[in-house]
This record gives sequence, C-alpha cells and structure tokens, in this order.
Amino acid sequence: MDRLRCIEVFNEVARSRSFSAAALRLGIAKGNVTKHVAWLEELLGAQLLSRTTKSVSLTEAGLSLLESGQDLLDRFEEVEDAVRGAVQSPKGTIRIGTPPSFGAAHLVPLITTFSSLHRDIQFALHLDDGKLDLVSEGLDLSVRIAPSLKDTSLVAQKLGSAPQMLVASQAYLAANGEPQTPLDLSRHDCLVNALKAPTNFWTFTGPEGERSVRVSGTMRSDFGEPLRHAAMLGHGISMHPTYMVAQDIRENRLKIVLPVYTPTGLDIYAVYPSRRNMPGRVRLFLEFLREHFDAASARQAETPMQR
Repeated sequence: MDRLRCIEVFNEVARSRSFSAAALRLGIAKGNVTKHVAWLEELLGAQLLSRTTKSVSLTEAGLSLLESGQDLLDRFEEVEDAVRGAVQSPKGTIRIGTPPSFGAAHLVPLITTFSSLHRDIQFALHLDDGKLDLVSEGLDLSVRIAPSLKDTSLVAQKLGSAPQMLVASQAYLAANGEPQTPLDLSRHDCLVNALKAPTNFWTFTGPEGERSVRVSGTMRSDFGEPLRHAAMLGHGISMHPTYMVAQDIRENRLKIVLPVYTPTGLDIYAVYPSRRNMPGRVRLFLEFLREHFDAASARQAETPMQR
C-alpha cells in the first residue's frame, strides 16, 4: 500500500476518534479505512489505536505518529508543489469552516468563482460556530465573524467588516410598539446571539454617541439563522449582519428598527493553524479572499452603504 496514504487515513481516524467519521471525510468505505490502519500497524510493528465497540483511542505509538505524520505529509506536499509549480497548477481539497449564513451568502459564490479558475481544487465546507478545533477537525482554515477574536494559538487574518442591522417583523412592531432609542429595547423581546453578544449587551452609535443597553428575551442561539426566522415569525427583535437580512428587508419580511442608530459592526477573519507548511492551494485561495474583500472595501468607501 501507499505509505503516505495510510498515514493520511490514520490521521483522520486519530483526529475524529472514529473509523466511520474518517471514512465519511475521506469518501471511502469504512472497510478500506480499517485495512489502511491495519497495514500501517503491521508495517510499523506497533499498535497505533486501541479499539472498543464504543470508542477509539490513541496508543503511545499512535500519538507519536500523529504528531510526526502530519508534518511528513505537509513536507511531501511542499515537494509536490515545488515540482509541479504550486501556483501554476495547484490541486487537492481545501477544508473550510464557515458560519452557515455567511457560507451560503458569500463564501459559496466566491468558491464557485475561484473553482472556475482552478478546476483541480475542490472544497469541503464544515459548519463552524467558532468552537471547532481546526487541527483536530483537519480544517485548512475557518471564517470567523465576531466583534473581536479571543487569544488563540491560531493565525487570524482580518479580511473585512460586516455591518449589522437591528430588525423585526411588521407584526411584532404593530403589536408591541416600535422602540425610539436603544434604551427602549430593555422593554422588548430581544433575540440574542449568544456568541456575538455573550453578556446580552447591544451597542449602538447614534445622535448621542455610543450607547450600550442590556437586552433580554425568550430565545438565544449560537447561530443567527434561528433568530432570523423567529424575528420573521413576529417573535421579537434581532440583530444580524446586513448580508443575512438585506433580502428580507427588500421583500418586507423584516423592517429595520432604530434606523438612526448603527449597531457595532463585526469583523471577518480567516483563521488557520500556521503559514508554515501551508499547501499552495490554501495560500492561493487566501490571496483570492483578500483581493475580493479589499475590492469590496474600496467599493464601499466610494459608495457608502444605504441603511
């Protein structure tokens, strides 16, 4: 068998602690995963994984291989890139974590454009609420959207900004009244994103300057989509990046609340383990993302967004 392929298969099993999950990620049969690992164990003369009916764990030998095996794969990929010319003819799969709404609204269109230029590069998208461990999940990079990022051992590169809007349905506002200042929100049912506002504070810039208000409501969520749908059903007031609700506003499913007040915006980051040993295809896609967001920022500066 191909030794490098066997190491690649072993790494997937080791990260996910599951033969089934590794088979799903690699797109091969579970039996083939078992054969690759068994062959590698026979070759090395050591048990790499401890298996029970309910779990898979690493032996000391397996832990050693996991630590060194990925470095070996990365170095071999660098050699491949150098031989064939990484930028001229990159290939392989880029694994990306993304919030679901951003992925659908922004990342997928960018991927389709990029893929039309680089036919030998494939993409695997994984939903990421900011909690995924890039290394254990085997992700090349992840898009994180937040007011700021916590201290991390990962590399974070800011790509751009995401303005936010406060929205509610016409039915909710008709039944509960329309707030006139941020302080009025304390009397409303506010649908809070637990990741973007963990302490339940919403901050705005308006005629009086910056103002923060503590809000509460009957629903919280780690993802924005449930809150958006709840708002459309008349359940309360929610705050979202503009890209999530722009079409809902155009089609009158949602209405902007407090239009003279601007919610604090979010930053869009590309987060990845390290540039050392980064595959050429990932480096190329990162450059593509940077160019896209730089151009978008330039257009926005020329034509300020209308709220």
